[in-house]
Amino acid sequence: MLEQASTVDIRFSIVITTYNRLNLLKRAIDSALKQTVPCEVVVADDCSSDGTEEYVRGMCQSQDSDRRIIYHRNDRNRGHSQTMNLAVRLASGEWIKPVDDDDYLAPNCLEEMARTIAIHQATITPKTHSKAVICSAQSAQVDPDGRELSRTRILGPGKAFYIPQEDIHYGMLLEQVPFGTPVQVAYRRDAFIQSGGWDSSFDVNFDDIDSWIKIAQFGDAIFINRCLAYRTIWPGAYNHKLSLETRLKTNILIKEKIYPLVHQKHQNRLPELEQIRNYLKLHWGLVALKKAKISLAFRMTDSAILSQNAWKILLLAIASRHQDKLPEFMSVFAVNISDLNRNFTALNSDLKAESLKPHQLKSNPKFGGGLMAIQRLKL
Repeated sequence: MLEQASTVDIRFSIVITTYNRLNLLKRAIDSALKQTVPCEVVVADDCSSDGTEEYVRGMCQSQDSDRRIIYHRNDRNRGHSQTMNLAVRLASGEWIKPVDDDDYLAPNCLEEMARTIAIHQATITPKTHSKAVICSAQSAQVDPDGRELSRTRILGPGKAFYIPQEDIHYGMLLEQVPFGTPVQVAYRRDAFIQSGGWDSSFDVNFDDIDSWIKIAQFGDAIFINRCLAYRTIWPGAYNHKLSLETRLKTNILIKEKIYPLVHQKHQNRLPELEQIRNYLKLHWGLVALKKAKISLAFRMTDSAILSQNAWKILLLAIASRHQDKLPEFMSVFAVNISDLNRNFTALNSDLKAESLKPHQLKSNPKFGGGLMAIQRLKL
């Protein structure tokens, strides 16, 4: 556990990526300039056409402005990932704190991160653990008017703690180590560059998670159980417009990238990769079911619904978000999973035999029995 402050100096660059959201960008820049410790602010503009260039260049040139601001403008629209990569190479800080233009930071964000990272650096030895390369904090989700909707969960013990490099990928695979969105995370600049940066093929859909996976190969992780950042939740956000099938496919791809990176010490309890795929099918099938897309839910889950190991992984992932309820989850598992399997297996057979049409499912007793089993499992 990390409890005391350190005098070790940690240099940060805040990198703000933006595209045609000047009003929101002003708030993000303001939160960067109000940090309680000195930092560099890099504004990376993906060729905006809404006055962003004039505004930020004016801040850089104004005698009253903070001279820590660096402005970069793409020659053309290159997308979120490439804009981040270009900005990091311009930054001079040892650590990078990414911020999307619609998000913003608490004034003490960098101070708390710097103190916690410094403690870790001062206490590790080469024979025990490596240096930290990635740091994540709790964040609040706010609506477009800034009203708080929720907060990310507290993770692990104490106000701050670290996870050795050898445990990170196993934890990411089973949803026990969620670093979160960019506004929650900071990373070492050298580890980011060594990792190859953000992959534009994932642009705005798991490009951040893909980066955390790669950065975590180079050192330890730190988690801070304090709310240090604010993420705006938009109705109809771009990633929510992606089809559930696309999100499932990308989620599986991400897990397939993590799987070979899991440390040898976890191999004796590592689920088979197919079980991980089935767990994700169950997860996204339940998302489809919640959205009343019944036929899609059955198509996405398919045979995964019969995998008790996949259900166990799903339950453990849920329980890790509510650790105090783990005994309750497991006590109801054995009874209700058989009900769920029996009802949904029969439904799946009826659908394939075309003796039951998708629009008839809601009134079907087998479907109702399956939903009751899910409800008892608190999924």
